[in-house]
Amino acid sequence: MRSTAPAAPAPIQAVASPNADTTSKPKPCCVCKDEKSVRDECMLMSKAANPEEDCQTTIQQYRACMETFGFKV
Repeated sequence: MRSTAPAAPAPIQAVASPNADTTSKPKPCCVCKDEKSVRDECMLMSKAANPEEDCQTTIQQYRACMETFGFKV
């Protein structure tokens, strides 16, 4: 009489979780460094009464850069 070994279980397959892409997302402090420094310098050195209005272009550039990495500013 011949004994048969039990069948090996099927291998477990990895399935990506819905939040898998957030684990590979860079930290906000590590992206858009050049845009951030230009924005900060503009805001700090502005002689205008309203620095936010005076630096609107650099602020928009920073926001656009951050949005390319999935951050809402």
